[in-house]
Amino acid sequence: MTSVQVEKKLDGSDAAGSAAEEGYQRGLGNRQIQMIAIGGAIGTGLFLGAGKAISKAGPSIILAYAIVGLVIFCIMRALGELLMYRPVSGSFSEYAREFLGPFMGFVTGWTYWLFWVVTGITEVTAAATYVQYWNKGIPQWASALVFTVALFGINLISVKLFGELEFWFSMVKVTAIIGMILIGLGVITLGFSDAGDTASFTLLWSDGGFFPKGIGGTLMTLQIVMFAFLAVELVGVTAGEATNPKKVLPKAINTVPWRIGLFYIGALIIILSVVSWTVFKPGVSPFVAAFQQIGLPAGAAIVNFVVLTAALSSANSGMYSTGRMLRDLALNGQGPKLFTRLSKNGLPTWGTGVSVAMMLFGVWINYQWPGKAFDLVVSFATISGMWAWIMILLSQLRYRAKANRGELPQSEFKAPGAPYTSIFALAFIGMVIVMMGVDPDARVSLYAAPFWALVLGVSYLVLKARNPESFARSAATAVGADATARDGGKGTAKGATKG
Repeated sequence: MTSVQVEKKLDGSDAAGSAAEEGYQRGLGNRQIQMIAIGGAIGTGLFLGAGKAISKAGPSIILAYAIVGLVIFCIMRALGELLMYRPVSGSFSEYAREFLGPFMGFVTGWTYWLFWVVTGITEVTAAATYVQYWNKGIPQWASALVFTVALFGINLISVKLFGELEFWFSMVKVTAIIGMILIGLGVITLGFSDAGDTASFTLLWSDGGFFPKGIGGTLMTLQIVMFAFLAVELVGVTAGEATNPKKVLPKAINTVPWRIGLFYIGALIIILSVVSWTVFKPGVSPFVAAFQQIGLPAGAAIVNFVVLTAALSSANSGMYSTGRMLRDLALNGQGPKLFTRLSKNGLPTWGTGVSVAMMLFGVWINYQWPGKAFDLVVSFATISGMWAWIMILLSQLRYRAKANRGELPQSEFKAPGAPYTSIFALAFIGMVIVMMGVDPDARVSLYAAPFWALVLGVSYLVLKARNPESFARSAATAVGADATARDGGKGTAKGATKG
């Protein structure tokens, strides 16, 4: 962080300043940011992954989503505190670099890039699966290829178009879930449709109990549930291109509790009250399965279209974020200089292009293992995505400690209950990682983690040896910021608030 950024960040002038410094255009307005925040996490993890989670835990999956939702809110408020301190597109990588050192910034940036590449593969895999609902004759790999190329083309036009597309994608998802909840309530209360005679809230505990697979079964679904919430932190990446980040971002983050309550917990309560949990199977959207049981084939087709758009929305977000993360790494000397280039529309096309090329690997996965592609990549995405959450929480703890000592200015959007809420979230993530080691289906991601760590460690040493000045500057930024605050405020953060 430069001293100029420190001096500007509290008076709002850095909102435009950082955008100019980074080269991006602030084309994402309040309407778009709000819908990205609401719809960003409503994707494959809920619409497709929930089927496997329900089959493993039964109705108790509702409790798992509620507990994980609380953890997610702690993470998002920690991120919000950092964003109001300094809203930049590098987000987690930038904060890790400043508060945890250049190596952690390097690891976080590249790991988050990997997360979205793998997530992009996951989402186009899911989208290809949904297409087979209408036509099983279309190869899964062919649909994945078409979707990947089409979304890449959209990301080459402008950030405003990306925001507008995400707005409407999210609008479709939100409208559909609300509609499904209302239809489900009608089935339960009015008794219409084929499921009307059996639909009841008592299905939540009458068919084997609320914990039909025991507490252990519920715990084993935590990594699936965590995956469902991955991408909520995407709001942090949009900070560098939001028109008024200090006003828009807190509002977006504060929507987290009610959107989790409505779109996740509310939707699952209704679905599991309309149809017994024993009906749902891995690899099949529980929303589609529920409408089929209700006897509304047209409704099932509509839901399938909605979940298709949800998957494409998440893949679109992945392409957006990967280009920004690679450019942030390149600007800090931690990636190829080629990625610093922007198009005339202010888009990191080189970084996005390379990321999409990696996503095409997902087409090959779909070709080789069409039946196992989704489960295979979910575990990789979960562990890499949770790394970003860990870095957010650790960075927030370091920032709060410095701010409390007067070395840095206080954030205007403090995380309630911190540092205890951040420590709680870290402990919970640690428990989930342990559970992943116990689960044979999820263990593959833990096998891959040491290999990825080795690749990053060697790459870091090579890059640092070739360009030591760049890494020295990265390491010195936080020191310079502290000095600016101390010199200007004599132990306080006054010097950091000058306009």
